[in-house]
Amino acid sequence: MPIISELTEWTPPPGKPPAGLFVTDLDGTLLRSDRTVSQGDRTSLLRLGDQCVVRVVATGRSIFSFGRIEAPQLPIDYIIFSTGAGIAEYPGGKILRRAGLEPEEVGRAEAVLRELCLDFMIQAPIPETHVFGYAALSPSNPDFETRIALYRPFAFPLNEGIGCFGPATQLVAIVPRERGDEALAAVRARLAELTVIRTTSPLDGISTWIEIFPAGVSKSLSAQWLASRLGVPDGRTLSVGNDYNDIDLLEWATTRFVTANAPEELRRRFPAVASNNHGGVSEAIERWLDK
Repeated sequence: MPIISELTEWTPPPGKPPAGLFVTDLDGTLLRSDRTVSQGDRTSLLRLGDQCVVRVVATGRSIFSFGRIEAPQLPIDYIIFSTGAGIAEYPGGKILRRAGLEPEEVGRAEAVLRELCLDFMIQAPIPETHVFGYAALSPSNPDFETRIALYRPFAFPLNEGIGCFGPATQLVAIVPRERGDEALAAVRARLAELTVIRTTSPLDGISTWIEIFPAGVSKSLSAQWLASRLGVPDGRTLSVGNDYNDIDLLEWATTRFVTANAPEELRRRFPAVASNNHGGVSEAIERWLDK
């Protein structure tokens, strides 16, 4: 069973009841390629606030990594982070809900990744998710090595296995693109009792990241938890995404869009707006509000 902790005493802030819920992915969706947020997108987010729509960013980043984005304070209300493993208020960062893997689940997932000879990381429980141990099982993996370098003060090799780990937020295997589909299918087949999510690397934009979470962890389930707690009316939800780890969120929302920089497979499945570099989030918001 997943480790789930909630602030049961938490109640939504006072004021008018929400008119709807808006959820956007961050990297490649709200953030432009230069890691900034356009003024047009900020203006549309402010317009949502004026309309009493709750504004949420749903990201694969940890709460620590979210804090490193080079953007002034965003006009949003909540963050769904670590692909749904955690929910926090914004600003302030008060964590409302968190989930994690039991030690037995961590051990089982680690054994599978070693069996498949995949380079992987095990990330500490929330809020220390940016701390991780890693195992390099292939001779060369540039994207894997880049992530270690970015988090050098918080990363350590798992030379002796996972004895230092009890529970964890997630495991992440980083796989070159040519092995991505095969590795993903193998991990899902061996860990069917857990949630296994595919993500395109936010670092090189090519490699496949295979993220392993407890059962019941996803962006959409966290969005639904928020919507229920806040009393969002049925059918008043909008989501915008750009990658495979947004699929469940896109399927959950009543209205959904992908940005033009999304993979072709997603653009065939969902309505598209402009790219992240050309105001796609703003276009989605304005189309939703106008409708």
